[in-house]
Amino acid sequence: MDISILTLFPEVIQNVLSSSIIGRAQKKGILTFNIINIRNFAADKHRSVDDKPFGGGVGMIMRVDIVDKALSQAKKIFKQKNRNSVFHEKTVLLDPAGTIFSQSTARKYSKLDHLILICGHYEGIDYRIRNFCDETLSIGKYVLTGGEIPAMVVSDTVSRLVPGVLEKKDATLYESYSKKNVAEYPQYTRPQVYKGLTVPDVLRSGNHKKIAEWKEKMVRKIRK
Repeated sequence: MDISILTLFPEVIQNVLSSSIIGRAQKKGILTFNIINIRNFAADKHRSVDDKPFGGGVGMIMRVDIVDKALSQAKKIFKQKNRNSVFHEKTVLLDPAGTIFSQSTARKYSKLDHLILICGHYEGIDYRIRNFCDETLSIGKYVLTGGEIPAMVVSDTVSRLVPGVLEKKDATLYESYSKKNVAEYPQYTRPQVYKGLTVPDVLRSGNHKKIAEWKEKMVRKIRK
């Protein structure tokens, strides 16, 4: 799977996505990240990417023409790489007013060949950018300084669902949100007793049937 991220701050994203499980998946060729610096598509010597909003307002707005050029480049790079194949691609604008991100959305994205994430900044991107996107997405009902953190959240969540990224193929089947609106049962490891707190006896019983029943009973509902 390929994930392209359009951003003004590539260094913020590169450090996170080059480490741990996702970093290893890239080395294996399971995942490819293409981090595109939107500023590279600016037309002036100052590499300006924003301008004052029509009608007035606070802050600056990222220009649609510059972001669209970066988007076209992301699509071009992937198409050249997969010249003779049919592929599934989706462009997603990260925006506070977008649809709230969920595990089911992540599963849907993980089946794509190419996911493009567009990170806004300042007061956002010219509204016309939506004409070049398939979806708008938010990671929560709050406002961040830019789309870089949401891009990393989406990338991490989607990546671990791509076959081969996690070593155990069943690792994502029984965790939180694998079923609708429930969280995984509590888990314990050594020490068996810590500051008077003990591991439930059933988990040390060796009785697999009782353990399975306990796990099913202890699954917690997740508050919306």
